[in-house]
Amino acid sequence: MRRRTPLPPSPLPQRDGIDAVRVRLPFDGAWATVREYLVERLSGAGPGVVTGMFDGGLVVGADGRAVAADAAYVPGMFVWFHRELPPEVPVPFAVDVVYRDEHIVVADKPHFLATTPRGGHVTETVLARLRRELDIPALGAAHRLDRLTAGLVLFMVRPEERGAYQTLFSEKRVRKEYEAVAPHDPGLALPRTVRSRILKERGVLAAREVEGEPNAVTRVEVVDHRAGLARYRLTPTTGQTHQLRVHMNALGVPLLGDPLYPEVTAPVPAGDFRRPLQLLARAMDFTDPVTGTAHRFRSTRTLEAWASYAGWAAGQPYGEGAPTR
Repeated sequence: MRRRTPLPPSPLPQRDGIDAVRVRLPFDGAWATVREYLVERLSGAGPGVVTGMFDGGLVVGADGRAVAADAAYVPGMFVWFHRELPPEVPVPFAVDVVYRDEHIVVADKPHFLATTPRGGHVTETVLARLRRELDIPALGAAHRLDRLTAGLVLFMVRPEERGAYQTLFSEKRVRKEYEAVAPHDPGLALPRTVRSRILKERGVLAAREVEGEPNAVTRVEVVDHRAGLARYRLTPTTGQTHQLRVHMNALGVPLLGDPLYPEVTAPVPAGDFRRPLQLLARAMDFTDPVTGTAHRFRSTRTLEAWASYAGWAAGQPYGEGAPTR
């Protein structure tokens, strides 16, 4: 097996918990200068923005020195720079750290906060916050939890151990248990194990079930029910995108607060935190691949729709962004 050449470390420090962008110049191409290539690569930013980056000395090479705007194009050369990010609406809920040692950090994340930078959510993410708050610049995520889902997420402290912890999830050696609130259907036979094939297409918001070999398996149980609502225990053995939401919708009991299932609704305005998706990553059990320790973690968060079901039935806000009652 051919060993991969290690990538050079960034000469730029993180900014707000976010790494600098690393770009490697292609080995084939007819660009005369580094600037000419970046203007094409960052076409959405416009040539004036790229020129301003060079004029400000914001594009650097592996030695940390500013790259001149007229620097000759060198195939395979690395350059780094920080993106100028648009303002993000702050998510006004704390990230709780439930466990920390020299190898891992387990966080209990709130609804509405993305796990890692993606799309329009960059600095307002669990990863960026923890890097800043815990002063661990090398912190990385072992897996992701949907932005709208609350609960437990595992992070690695040491980059060299990243593969060991990520393999836990790829090899299904982590037992995860979720809690959800959805309508109660007395005619629905539970518990049951739901198996189906889920397809999530790039650029399409909602996933869908299709014919074929199942790639998504979820155990569904009712824990309690009252006034038309039920609290469910969901135990997945696979990790397809939106798997729990798709399976609950297929059973005819879509999760409360879900903007995609059973149908895609109008986007929730930025800053509206009143009706969070009623899905919580409640428990996570695994044997640490580095230390051999058997870990059992539990979220202390609650799904507010269950506690305030009468308000939900009346269409009133519930959850972390709801007015205090």
